[in-house]
Amino acid sequence: MSITQQSRWVEHGEHVRKVVNDYIAEGRFLGLAKVDGPADVTIAPIPYELTTSYGQGTADGPAACIKASAQVELYDDLLGDELPANGIIDTANPWNGEGDNLHSQLNGITKYAARIYATGGFPIFLGGEHGILPPIIRASPQKVTIVQIDAHADLRSSLDGEPYSHACAAARAMDEGAIALYQVGIRAYCKEELERIESDDRINTWFAREVMSPCGGEEKWRTWIAAISSIQGPVHLTIDLDGLDGSLVPATGTPVPGGLSFWHAIETIDTLFSNCDVISADVNEIVAQQDSPLTQFTAAMLATRIAAARIHTLR
Repeated sequence: MSITQQSRWVEHGEHVRKVVNDYIAEGRFLGLAKVDGPADVTIAPIPYELTTSYGQGTADGPAACIKASAQVELYDDLLGDELPANGIIDTANPWNGEGDNLHSQLNGITKYAARIYATGGFPIFLGGEHGILPPIIRASPQKVTIVQIDAHADLRSSLDGEPYSHACAAARAMDEGAIALYQVGIRAYCKEELERIESDDRINTWFAREVMSPCGGEEKWRTWIAAISSIQGPVHLTIDLDGLDGSLVPATGTPVPGGLSFWHAIETIDTLFSNCDVISADVNEIVAQQDSPLTQFTAAMLATRIAAARIHTLR
């Protein structure tokens, strides 16, 4: 192992990460070097962007998130240890982006996600627009309940004539076989979506104005935590960054004020992994912020906590 004046090697159990100037093991999540053996967690980048309707740049989001993750502290208070905490966190090659139209690309994402599931490591998919969700659910080896952090309900039948728009991600995921949907942070939706929320017993929605209200918000939040704690069967967690308040993720395609705090997201993650059978997750609508790394760093922090929570369940 060669060491130069510009680099140093830091040991973490049997794992090693290389710190070189302002990056760590470039191209790998948390800067963790690839090691032999089956992964406990697999970071799977899906740089998909085809139906974004406002801000652009999600195709570059996964790579930006992985780069930012090099600056995330490895110590995790849930584990009481530094990641990977005797586990293996692998970084898969990104989805290749092949396909000359929307449906061929979605089919390609389905095949990619199926390969990631087949590795046996817990998948954390990094997107990319939220349109990655339906093909991930299609590829899932089990029928899942979806837990969704989002500003948008994503329950439209179509947007601009396209039923597989990112604005329809939750609706199409239900079509792909999801058993139920639990949403929190919702604050941007159309009449059609509200009518579906009110009429479909499979859909359970906590609106941001309720959980973030200065009068009664804490009580409403507790009902969210209680509800997701009691979910039976496999769970897929999908985190659209715009579910957080826009001040935390200003570069995401549709930042919306009045959203969840970072700690709301962390409590949701911790609650799910403590009480439910979470089999996969995604963090999506990541856009590389140019004036500050805040957006992509926030995404990296969320993905890191998901990885830590998964490793904690294996202990």
